[in-house]
Amino acid sequence: MRALIVEDNRDISGNIAEYLERHHYVLDFAYDGVSAVQLAMANSYDVIVLDLMLPRMDGLSVCERLRTGAALETPILMLTARDTLEDKLNGFRMGADDYLTKPFELQELHARLQALYKRSHRKATNLLTVGDLILNRATLQVHRAGRHLDITPAGMRLLQRLMEAAPAVVARDDLEALLWADERPDGDALRSHMYKLRQIIDRPFANPLIHTVHRIGYRISEEAE
Repeated sequence: MRALIVEDNRDISGNIAEYLERHHYVLDFAYDGVSAVQLAMANSYDVIVLDLMLPRMDGLSVCERLRTGAALETPILMLTARDTLEDKLNGFRMGADDYLTKPFELQELHARLQALYKRSHRKATNLLTVGDLILNRATLQVHRAGRHLDITPAGMRLLQRLMEAAPAVVARDDLEALLWADERPDGDALRSHMYKLRQIIDRPFANPLIHTVHRIGYRISEEAE
């Protein structure tokens, strides 16, 4: 399991590291809130342990930034000496998944992280990812680079099919059958739908993900032809 430990107390983070590394965790560390946001957005973690009291940006602000600003769904366990009900509720409102108060037993921390990982792993089966593009098949929400994208129903069906097949090519006939079955419209209606989808998925961003494979179909990939 890969975890990000956000804790400004070096002794505490050192104790956590010593224990979790014995259980084969791969760990990164941040000692302030700004660094935590940067690491969480630049890397893929299975879980994040987030202290509430941090320099430069507090834990609640970090959690809110990751959830609402970056649409990050990585499980977050808040770790703090604040143990009032209101403190805990604030943490959950900002998007925390679990809450552990100091002082704590390392064995309990490990058990909670394992539970969060298993829960998110089951949830992750609904997520399709290509580069910085994420489609949640359960909620039909689409994000790219942390930005929510509004997709038409037809565009959603096309996008999901392309992402399920990625990086392979999906034939035009298959995409047309997906939208219209045996009653396909006259003209090149598929091209029109793909153009609209590209305007949403690719146009606002630096690198295009949707690629035309001439006379065959379309594919979605970080790599161009």
